[in-house]
Amino acid sequence: MTELDILLPFGLPPPELAGDLLKQLDAPSLALLSSRAKSENGRHETVDGFRRALPHEQWLARQFGLDASEKTNSSPAIAAAWMPELDLSPDPGTWFALQPVHIHIARDHLVLTDPRQLVLSEDDSRALFEIAAPLFEEAGKRVLYGNATTWFVEADEWRDLETATPDAAAGHNIDIWMPKGPGERDWRKVQNEVQMHWYGHPLNDEREARGLKPVNSLWLWAGPSTHGQEKRCHYDKAFNLSGYQRALRQYLPAHGEASNAADLVSSAAGRNMLYLDDLLEPALANDWGRWLGHMQHLEESWFAPLLEALQSGRIDTVSLIATHDSRISRFTVTRSSLRKFWVKPSLTPLCP
Repeated sequence: MTELDILLPFGLPPPELAGDLLKQLDAPSLALLSSRAKSENGRHETVDGFRRALPHEQWLARQFGLDASEKTNSSPAIAAAWMPELDLSPDPGTWFALQPVHIHIARDHLVLTDPRQLVLSEDDSRALFEIAAPLFEEAGKRVLYGNATTWFVEADEWRDLETATPDAAAGHNIDIWMPKGPGERDWRKVQNEVQMHWYGHPLNDEREARGLKPVNSLWLWAGPSTHGQEKRCHYDKAFNLSGYQRALRQYLPAHGEASNAADLVSSAAGRNMLYLDDLLEPALANDWGRWLGHMQHLEESWFAPLLEALQSGRIDTVSLIATHDSRISRFTVTRSSLRKFWVKPSLTPLCP
């Protein structure tokens, strides 16, 4: 039996725009999959909009046993598992991820810019790391360079900090998303030191001259996590994990990349998960025109051929797990549920 769960961050349109957006979307396969899903209790789950991880991040953490952080309202504790993906071996201790970011000034508060917009090269990142590392060492904290966008800090004294994922905080007033708890003042002190040393640095002047955003702060998250945390996994194979989710591949029996539905169907067996993050960046940027364009691409490249695979019996069950910033909805479809010919295909189930 072949089952497929599709995790689609921001696959649900925002409630205030849902009607207008779905009127513009030509997605008959998605309409059929969502409207003829099996009736299930708990299909829709409302999530606190001030949780420190987005709904799809919380859902994914639950699938891999990283959901202990939900009890304390913190980001998934993924740092120690992430490090081997970047050729680092974490020592026993408490680890967090550090991401270079741009924080901009709004009318009366500070806002975190989506880190994807930073366009940070390895050379620039290493230069900034060389400035920041001694400041952490002075504070008694060990930092390691992972790649241009991700560094790591070992900080046992911060083990009770509650942190937020960059995607949860992006576009918002950072005050409510900054690390909270024992050690927050120590974190802010070293963060401020780094910010002062980066402010006005020639590297940032050069970036601005090239039309790039200056790197003016660090974001602490993905912890506290420790080496050797016990994980669990419900899947036989996962496809297209990206970003920090790649760290989850080590807990899977198999993983792969699929550029289209045909590639996935040909190599899927047992219980599978497909992660499609195409809608994430435009949604965080409130670029709903681009969101529509990406959704149209998903209809043609994924939903239509996967519907055909379900109808032909090459896949037995498809479950679409779609989210927005405060909701998770699950639509489970089988060949038998597709036979509900009296149910007219509609995108209405995606509305709140």
